[in-house]
Amino acid sequence: MSDEAVSNGAASNGAVSNGAVSNGAEALAVEGLVAGYGEVIALDGVTVTAAASGITAVLGANGAGKTTLLRAISGMIKPRRGRILLADHDVTGRSPEQIVRAGIAHVPEGQGVIPELTVEENLRIGMMSWRGKRAARGAAMEEEYARFKPLADRRRKLASTLSGGERQMLVIARALLARPRVLLLDEPSLGLAPRVMAQVMDLVVRLSREHGLTIVLVEQNARSALAIADHGVVLNLGRVVASADAATLAADVALRHHYLGF
Repeated sequence: MSDEAVSNGAASNGAVSNGAVSNGAEALAVEGLVAGYGEVIALDGVTVTAAASGITAVLGANGAGKTTLLRAISGMIKPRRGRILLADHDVTGRSPEQIVRAGIAHVPEGQGVIPELTVEENLRIGMMSWRGKRAARGAAMEEEYARFKPLADRRRKLASTLSGGERQMLVIARALLARPRVLLLDEPSLGLAPRVMAQVMDLVVRLSREHGLTIVLVEQNARSALAIADHGVVLNLGRVVASADAATLAADVALRHHYLGF
């Protein structure tokens, strides 16, 4: 199946159950975050706020700290200082499983499917934190198949047989099955053809605008990210060097030249 299916599969059939935020009450706030690896400080006092139901783009060159920021929010690494707040509830230092249960889902870079498992087996991983009845699990699975119709057609196929665009659909659908309030996306367009990349970006907009998800989008392609984002944050060497609405950042010639590469 071609990557063009991303566009056809992005059409939704209902809201993201339990994850939709439409009243502006929910938001993610990172305050003075310090994190790193061994002796290396990758984030040095980073403060970022993601408005509810909006798209916040986190931009910067390689090594700026973008991926580390998402990994710290999702509990994959422990912050050394600072706080991470979800709707004013402190989730700093919690395990990845606890972070998922709190309402934050993380889609790492690299289309992280498990190729030896089928599409449906990959999707079931997204419900590992569920404690509901089997009928509710089945309904949730069918909801994602309705949202991503190409996955429904290939539910019994191995994930290794999917195209790049379909794999990106799969990892996003898997994250949505955790019923998040906040979705962290790390380089969702990485390795995709320009046409497919545009389709993935359109999907991101749909999830925010139509289903009220708060999305934090890390992207190397700053132009594409700012085109769909409400707000942008630019990191450089682990520090915030700019934070403003997306249109303002896109219009800043000096900022684009020094930090964004376009």
